[in-house]
Amino acid sequence: MVGSDGAIREMSVPPRLGAVVDMAPMQDREGSVWLALSEDGTISRWDMAAGDHEAVGTTTVETESDREPWNGHRLRRRLHVSGDGTFAAVVNDYGRFGEVIDLRTGEVTLTLDNQGGHEETVPFSLAFVRNRGRCVVIHRTAWNRLDVSDARSGRLLTDRPLPVPADGDGAREHHLDYFHGALSVSPDGKRILDDGWVWHPVGIPSVWDLDGWIEGNVWESEDGPSRLDLCGREYYWDHAMTWIDSVRVAVEGLGDDEDVMRPGARIFDTSRTAQSELWRMPTAVELIAFEGPTGPFFSDGTRLFSCGDSGLSLWDPVEGKFLGVVPGFSPTRHHPGARQFLQLTDGVVRLWGA
Repeated sequence: MVGSDGAIREMSVPPRLGAVVDMAPMQDREGSVWLALSEDGTISRWDMAAGDHEAVGTTTVETESDREPWNGHRLRRRLHVSGDGTFAAVVNDYGRFGEVIDLRTGEVTLTLDNQGGHEETVPFSLAFVRNRGRCVVIHRTAWNRLDVSDARSGRLLTDRPLPVPADGDGAREHHLDYFHGALSVSPDGKRILDDGWVWHPVGIPSVWDLDGWIEGNVWESEDGPSRLDLCGREYYWDHAMTWIDSVRVAVEGLGDDEDVMRPGARIFDTSRTAQSELWRMPTAVELIAFEGPTGPFFSDGTRLFSCGDSGLSLWDPVEGKFLGVVPGFSPTRHHPGARQFLQLTDGVVRLWGA
C-alpha cells in the first residue's frame, strides 16, 4: 500500500440486514455510522465501530424493472441521506420514481416523480441541504426543471408556473433546454453542482447559488445571475466530478468530445468567469488539467481521490501531482466526517481511512 494512512479493514454485512444494495454516510454523526438499504427495502442505521444496527425505515419505491439499459447504465436503487441523518431518500437512478422518508417516524413525506424525459440517461437528480435551520431536498420534477421541497412537510418551496408567450408562439421566458443530472452540494452548503446535458447532446456541468434560489429568485436554476457553466463535452456526461472545496470543482475527462476523451482531471474555479471560444459562452475559469485520474472522484478538501482499475489514487489538485495509491481498493462512497472510504462487494464491507 502506497501513500495510505492505514490498512484496509473488512467486515461482513450483519446477516439481519440481508442483501445490502447501497449505503450512504451519516455525515454529522461521530464515527463510522452509515445508512444501509437492503434489497427488501429496509433502511437501517449501522454503527460499524460499535457493531450496532437497527431498522429505521422502509421504502416501497417502484422497481421499474421493465426498463432497458441505456449506454450500459442499468436502473438501480440509490440511497441518499441528509447531513444530520434525519431524512433519507430512495430513488431509481436512470428511472422516474423515488421518495423521501422521515427516519424518526418512518413516514414518507414526499413522493418523487421526475416525469420522465430521457431519464434513462442520468442518475435521479436529488440532494439534501440545510437552509435556514431546516432540511430541504432538491429534486428533478421534469427533464428541465428542479424544485426544492421542505423535507419534513413535503411543501414545495420553489413554485413557479412557466410564463406563456403573449403571442402564443415563440420561446417562453425562463425556458431551459437542459436535462438535469446528478447533483452535488458544495461543502459549505451554499452552491449546487449539476451534471446535466443539452441537446444535441453536449454534457455541460453547471453551478448556481442555493440561498438566492430558495429564498429569492425561484428562476435561479434556469437563468439566474449566479448560474455558471463549467465546460462543454460532446456526448460526455454522467462521469466523475466532485467539489474539492466550496469554490473548486474537479471534472473527469480531458477533451471536448467523447471520441477523443483521455483519462484525467480538470480543476475549475467556480467563483470566476472566462469566455469559452469553443462553446461561445461564459464558463468557469479552468485552473489546471492533468492526466491520470479516472472516476469516481472524491475529495477531503485538500486532495483529489480517484477510483480506477489500479485502486484508489491520491492526487494534488493544485499541481496535478500523483501522491500514491491504495491498490486493489475500489470504493463507491466517502464518509467525510469519519474520513473513510467504503467498498461494498458480495456482502462484505471494506473500509479505508484517509
